[in-house]
Amino acid sequence: MLVPKGGAALLARAATAMTAIAGVVVAVVSAAGQPNVPVDLPGLLTLIGERVEAYYARAQSIICVETLRVQRLSHSLVPEPHMRVLVYELRVTREAGTDAYPTPEANVVRQLKTVNGRVPKPADNPDCLDPYDVSLDPLTFLLPHNQRDYKFSFKGSSRVNKRSAVMLDYSPVSKAPMEATWRDGCVSVDAPSRTTGRLWVDTATGDILRIDEQMQGPIDLDVPAPQRKPDTVPSLTLERAASSIRYKAVAFTDPDELIMLPESIENLSVAGGTVASIRMTHTFSGYQRFVTGGRIVQD
Repeated sequence: MLVPKGGAALLARAATAMTAIAGVVVAVVSAAGQPNVPVDLPGLLTLIGERVEAYYARAQSIICVETLRVQRLSHSLVPEPHMRVLVYELRVTREAGTDAYPTPEANVVRQLKTVNGRVPKPADNPDCLDPYDVSLDPLTFLLPHNQRDYKFSFKGSSRVNKRSAVMLDYSPVSKAPMEATWRDGCVSVDAPSRTTGRLWVDTATGDILRIDEQMQGPIDLDVPAPQRKPDTVPSLTLERAASSIRYKAVAFTDPDELIMLPESIENLSVAGGTVASIRMTHTFSGYQRFVTGGRIVQD
């Protein structure tokens, strides 16, 4: 239930030049060129696509609490004492396919509940690093029609939460030049050639257990004049950015069902020079499921 982008996506606050990864992107394509891989990669990818489709069919009836903690870090990556804490109600939506748009993506919809422990006031302004109210769900990259946009390689076997898994490394097929898009004091950086990642997949079920991604710098950015304020640095350097999403099995009753859902996301952006780095931690709790007749079933 997070935000994927094409390539590595970063956010930067122009006023203080703090950066944070906005989301993760992973996907996979064919197994061509790897005849000795000890798993059926095309078959596994087909299974993954089917599991993601099934996940979205279930997830639209589930809501949860997302807690986001944003911390500035010193140049030695030591957290500063104060942090921004946001609490959201979160759900997943996906429109039905149409003739004109047969393969819709899935979105995460957030409703802000508290800011630093209090109810938001009308005068409160969103922080540059706050997530969007509506954004792409991070598993949408693994829908069958998106898998062709990425290449992957088998990297061995592992275990995640006592479950047998295989590891697949990935990178975007596109090697398009880096693009930086500024909006309201934030910059989104798309750097496919600098982006790599790894996903952990349950070999028996095709469930995604973990997704890691990183972008390697340095990437130097000039802050455009319209985005500058009196305390804005004229340029910033993104040294690297990393993101990790972990999923867990959540049990529901009446009827009984076990669904893999997000447990946490950690984002780290490291900046060079005099610019502060940022750590953002999302945790997900309080899962509830709506069933027929409007009943709510908690995990």
